[in-house]
Amino acid sequence: MSDVIAPQDALTVAQSYHERTKHRLNGYAAGPDTLDWDAQPDPFRRYTGAPLTALPLKADELATPWADLFEPGRIAPRALDRETLGLLFELSFALSAWKQYGPDRWAMRVNPSSGNLHPTEAWLVCQGAEDLVDGVFHYAAREHALESRATFAPQQGSAKSPARAFIALTSIQWREAWKYGERAFRYCQLDVGHAIGALRYAAAVLGWRLQPVAGSTTQLAALLGLDRESDFGAAEREEPDVLFELLHNDTSAVDNAPWDWPVPTNWQGLPNRLDRHPMYRWPVIDAVVAATRVQDMPPEALGSLGGRASCAGQGGDRAAGGGHGAERSAAQALPDDVPRSTQPAATLIRQRRSAQRFDAHARMPLAQLWPLLRALHPARLPFDAGPDQPRVHVLLFAHRVDGLAPGAYLLPRSDAGCELLRRTLPATLDLRPVPDAPADTPLLRLAENPALAGTLRTLNCHQALGSDAILGFALLAEFSPLPDAAAYRQRLQEAGLIGQVLYLEAEAMDLRGTGIGCFFDDALHQLIGLPESAASAPLQSVYHFTVGLPLNDVRIATEPPYAHLLTDRKGTDHG
Repeated sequence: MSDVIAPQDALTVAQSYHERTKHRLNGYAAGPDTLDWDAQPDPFRRYTGAPLTALPLKADELATPWADLFEPGRIAPRALDRETLGLLFELSFALSAWKQYGPDRWAMRVNPSSGNLHPTEAWLVCQGAEDLVDGVFHYAAREHALESRATFAPQQGSAKSPARAFIALTSIQWREAWKYGERAFRYCQLDVGHAIGALRYAAAVLGWRLQPVAGSTTQLAALLGLDRESDFGAAEREEPDVLFELLHNDTSAVDNAPWDWPVPTNWQGLPNRLDRHPMYRWPVIDAVVAATRVQDMPPEALGSLGGRASCAGQGGDRAAGGGHGAERSAAQALPDDVPRSTQPAATLIRQRRSAQRFDAHARMPLAQLWPLLRALHPARLPFDAGPDQPRVHVLLFAHRVDGLAPGAYLLPRSDAGCELLRRTLPATLDLRPVPDAPADTPLLRLAENPALAGTLRTLNCHQALGSDAILGFALLAEFSPLPDAAAYRQRLQEAGLIGQVLYLEAEAMDLRGTGIGCFFDDALHQLIGLPESAASAPLQSVYHFTVGLPLNDVRIATEPPYAHLLTDRKGTDHG
C-alpha cells in the first residue's frame, strides 16, 4: 500500500478506468460470463480469534421522529458509551431483516448495497468511551458486536482521556467484482457514499455530528492494521476509504487524529477468506484502487467554498464560518421548512429497502416532488458529511408527475455547477427555470419527452425499473479536469451520498427508491448533448436512481434481523 504513483499517471489511470468500464449499447463492461450462486462469497467479514464485545439492541426503544433530525438542537446529544455506539451501528451498518424464498435465505442490511453484496466494512477507533477499552474494533454485522483488533497502550501518568470515537469505512473490492467484474470499483465507492449517509443519519438520531478526518490512505491502513500482510495471507484485502470523528457534544473536533495517539498494540484476529475458489481476476481494479489513494492532504480534499451566483438558491457556503471545521452543521445553514415525516427515525431507517418492481401507473403530485428535491440541497443533512463544495448535480427525469410535463430537468447543486452545465450543454437547449420551483431548488427544464418510459428503460440497461418508476435520476459528476485521482473516489462517494438521501426521503413519502449501477453511460451523454470522453468531458454520469410506488413480492418471507442473537444471548443484557 506504499506504492506511490506520479499524480498525472494516477489521474490517467482513473480516467482510463472510467472510460473502460462504461456500459455501451453495443456491449457491456467486462464481467464474469457466469455466476455460481452456490459458491457466492461469504457475506460477512470476521476476524477469527479477535475478542468479541456484544452490543445492545436498543433501536426499538427510540421514538425520535424523523422530522427532528433536521431541526438543529432538537435532539440532546447522548453520552458516548457502549450502548450509544451500539445504537449508532444498529442504525447504520446492522442487519435490518432476513429474507427467505424457497430454500434461499439471505440477510438485508440498513446501509444499501448494489446487489446486496455489501463491500463496505465499518470500524471503530475509540478512547475513553464508557464500557469499552481504548482500541481498534471491527464491526461484525451478523453478531452486532465489536471485534477487538488492537488496543492503545495507556500513557504513563496521564489523566483519563476524554471520550473520543472515530468511524472508518473500508471496501472489499472482491465482493462486487465477483458479480460485476471490472465495474466493481465504481460500485464500491458508491456504496461508501451510501454508508456515509447511513452513518450521518444514525449520528443525528443520537444528537451527534460527523467530522471528516484528513489523512492519507497509508495512515488509515496502518491505524486499522490493514497493512499487516502476514495477517491477511490469502484473505481478500480491505481498502481504506474514509475516517470520521463522532462529535458527541457541542464542541468541535480535537486537533489530533487517532494516528497521533499511542501506537496500537496487541493485534488479534485473522480475517476470514470470503471466496476460496475465485473464477476470475480483474487487474484493472487493483490499478485504479492504487491510483486513487490519498497520498497526502491536497487542498482539494476538503474542497473550497464559493462559486458565481447565477442560479438562485444554490449559494457556495453551506455553514457559517465555512468548511468542515465550522461550529455549525450543514443542517443549521439553511432554514429547514421541508415537510418531514413524523415516523420514528429508527423505524424508517431500518425499513429502507431497494424496490424490485414499481407500479407502472403510479403518479405523484408536483407538491410532493419539491420536498424530495429540496432534500438534495447541499446545506441540508446529511451533506455536512460530504465535500464542502458539491461536485455532483442532478438530471431529473420526471415521468408521471401531475403538474409537470414528462421530460428531462436539471437541478444544479452549486452556482459553479450551474454555470458549468450552461457552458457544457448545447446552446440550442433552452434551460428555462421551472415556474413555482422553490427558491432553493432552481429546477431547469431541459427537454420535454412524452415517450419517456421507453427512453428510461433503454438508458437503464433495458430494465423495467427505469420505465415503471415515477422519477428517474442521473447524477452528473464534475469530471474533467479532476484535481487529482483521489477526487474520482470522492465524486462516486458524493453520488452515493445523494442516493442515500433519495432512499430515505422516498421511504418517508411511502414510496421506495432503488439505485441503478447498470446504465449506458455515453447513451445518456448523447441524449442531452454532453461530450463523452472521460478524459475531456466536463461532466460524466456516475449513478442512476429511480423512485416509485413499490410492488412487493408476497412470496418472499421476512424474518427479524437478530432473532438468532436474542436466543443466543438469553439471560444476558441484550436490551
